[in-house]
Amino acid sequence: MITFDDGTVYHLNISWALPVTWPGAVYSLEVDIVGTTGVLTIDDTHRDIVLAVSKPQSEGYNPDATRLVDFMGSYPPGDMALGELRGPMADETVSWLNRVALGLSTPAATVEEAHRNLMLTKALDLSAKRKAPVKLPLSDEDVSAVA
Repeated sequence: MITFDDGTVYHLNISWALPVTWPGAVYSLEVDIVGTTGVLTIDDTHRDIVLAVSKPQSEGYNPDATRLVDFMGSYPPGDMALGELRGPMADETVSWLNRVALGLSTPAATVEEAHRNLMLTKALDLSAKRKAPVKLPLSDEDVSAVA
């Protein structure tokens, strides 16, 4: 749980108890932001296209052979299907490659935004490890304690 200076409370709940063979173990996210005057719900579970087979596939789309159910387009770098990168994450990957290779603009996070999110993630890990609240910004000792 994160409590901000203005009294805003952020509750984070993660459970990776699903079996490795379940597609959500690859990438699946649901976010609900509830405010006093509105709600924002983000369903990024990729359950809109589900592939279920009785034996591993050898042609076209073939994810990890141990998974017989898959959420199409859920693998973060994109999915290889029919010899081509596909899925919603493929667009993000291509955008990033265009930024790196061609210098084109991208909607991806800035270095500062990425660093802030990394430090927040480290604070979450440290808080769980210590079983106590952690104040931001993290000290160098706190960052080292997470590693």
